[in-house]
Amino acid sequence: MKLSRRRFLHLVATAAALPALSRCAPAQAYPTRPVRVLEGFGSGSSADLAARLIGHWLSERLGQRFVVENRPGAGSNVATEAVVRAAPDGYTLLTCVTANAINATLYEKLNFNFIRDIAPVAGLLRVSLVMLVNPSLAAKTLPEFIAYAKANPGMMNIAVPGNGSGPHVAGELFKMMAGTNIVNVPYRGPVPALTDLISGQVQMMFGALPAAIGYIRAGELRALAVTSASRSSELPDVPAVAEFVQGADPMPMTPTQFGALMGDETEKWAKVVKFAGIRAE
Repeated sequence: MKLSRRRFLHLVATAAALPALSRCAPAQAYPTRPVRVLEGFGSGSSADLAARLIGHWLSERLGQRFVVENRPGAGSNVATEAVVRAAPDGYTLLTCVTANAINATLYEKLNFNFIRDIAPVAGLLRVSLVMLVNPSLAAKTLPEFIAYAKANPGMMNIAVPGNGSGPHVAGELFKMMAGTNIVNVPYRGPVPALTDLISGQVQMMFGALPAAIGYIRAGELRALAVTSASRSSELPDVPAVAEFVQGADPMPMTPTQFGALMGDETEKWAKVVKFAGIRAE
C-alpha cells in the first residue's frame, strides 16, 4: 500500500513517535552528520516500519542520513537505555511507543527513568490497535462479544503477543472496563499469535492495524473495534472501542504536548499493569 507523506503523518492510532535524545541538545545547524534512530522491536514491526519511513523522509528533507538501528530486547528497554547513555547531542534518537510508558511500571528495576532521561522531540503518528476475532465466532459486533464473554466466563482465549506489550495491556484494559473473564494465551510476538487466531486456536487478540488489515480484508479475521478515539479511515465500518467502553487521546505534535502525553500514558498504563498484576518475564 503506497501512502503519501501527508497521509502517513496523519494516520491515527496507538503508538509510534520519535522522541529522542537523552536529555537536551544545544540549538545549532542540524544535522551536520548522520543521525542514528534506535528501534527496540526488530525488523518488520510497526515501530520499525514507522522509523524507516520517517527516517527516509527526514534524510531527503534535511540532507543527512537518518540510519535506523534495530536493538530489540526487554520490550524496547535495550534501545531506550542505549539512547539514554548516548551523548545528548541530538544524533541518537529513539522510536518511542506505548511500551516505553508501560515499561516504567512493568519493570521494577531499570537503569534509567523514561520521563526524566528522554527528551521528547515530536509526536508523529498513532498506529491503531484493532480488536480481532476468528470469523467462526458467533459474536458479530462488540456488544455481542461482550455479552457472549460475560455469559461464558473463562471459556474464551485471547492471544497475547508478548508479555507487557501494547496489545497485552490493551487486552487487560478492555477486560477491566468490560468486566469480562477471558484467558490469556502468551505468544512470542504477533506473527504466531495471528497464525493461531486465523486457525481458530484462540478466539481473539488486539493487533496493530497495519499488520492485520490484509487478513481483515481477505475475510480471514473479523475486526470488531479499533482503539483509536474515532473510527479509522482504513476501516470506516468498524467502530471504535470508545463507542462502547473505552476512550483515547489524540497524538500531540509538539515537544511540550508530546512530553505531557508521555507522562499521561505512563500514569494510565501503570494503573492497568497494577490492576492486572502483570510482571516482566
